[in-house]
Amino acid sequence: MSGEGAPRPALAGAGHLRVAVVAASWHEEVMGGLLAGARAALDDAGVTDVLDVRVPGTVELGVAAARLAPVVDVVVALGVVVRGGTPHFEYVCLSATQALTDVAVRTGVPVGFGVLTVDTVEQALDRAGLPGSREDKGREAVEAALATALALDAVAPRAARPAGPAA
Repeated sequence: MSGEGAPRPALAGAGHLRVAVVAASWHEEVMGGLLAGARAALDDAGVTDVLDVRVPGTVELGVAAARLAPVVDVVVALGVVVRGGTPHFEYVCLSATQALTDVAVRTGVPVGFGVLTVDTVEQALDRAGLPGSREDKGREAVEAALATALALDAVAPRAARPAGPAA
């Protein structure tokens, strides 16, 4: 199972970070679990300045992350893509991964990758942080992004960000 050996980062001092949580709308039950896990992780870390943005699907996560990255310290992207009988799965997964990676590298803003790429809805439910799920990928995406922001700030602090969404 992929969750075995996952780190549990120390997130003391993350409360000052401004976070954007960008979530796709497909697969409402799975997304509800991912969002709940992300919100719980933010609460546990003491983060209160959170922008919640919903987009139609996983492909749209990249453009939302790109627009928000200049005005936040961390972006968390949540989505789910379930394999079907066409190549659509590969195109969506590759597009989302490349777009979110590009945002992080280009802007220097950590992007928590909470996009489930699964063969079945059952696999997604098992990773969504719902009661009975074995993993909580929403929580893990937040923790990874916050830990990265704290590690980078310790060695190369960023200038203060303006308040409000980017133009």
